[in-house]
Amino acid sequence: MSAELREAADELADLLWREHTVYRDRSGGVVIRGEHVQRWISLSIGAGRDEVLLRAGRILDGGTTAPARSEAVANLSAGTTELAAVCRRLLAETAHGPAAPRPVRTRRSRHTSLRSWLVLACVAALIGLYLARMS
Repeated sequence: MSAELREAADELADLLWREHTVYRDRSGGVVIRGEHVQRWISLSIGAGRDEVLLRAGRILDGGTTAPARSEAVANLSAGTTELAAVCRRLLAETAHGPAAPRPVRTRRSRHTSLRSWLVLACVAALIGLYLARMS
């Protein structure tokens, strides 16, 4: 079954993207990465006979893969064009899903904020009270 999965993934990758990378993941499934579109598709063995679990997600800026945004189950025996249609639908859902907001960090000119000074003053006061009680 894993050889069939790899063969189907190779054919599917050729249909979906001109530029792609196909590799086996840790769980025994096959991943197709399209770096130029920043998307990935995973094929893994499903619960039933000839069933394949298809998952799609984004590739983040550093090259790491984000968790799957959509998934579907399809028959491996249905053919490459049927699998490609399911994958295109998953990729469309992934593309149109809400983008995760990226945190914007602003660098402050001061290294220590007022809040930090207040925390330090409270800690110093607590230490002073503790030492006063001890003597």
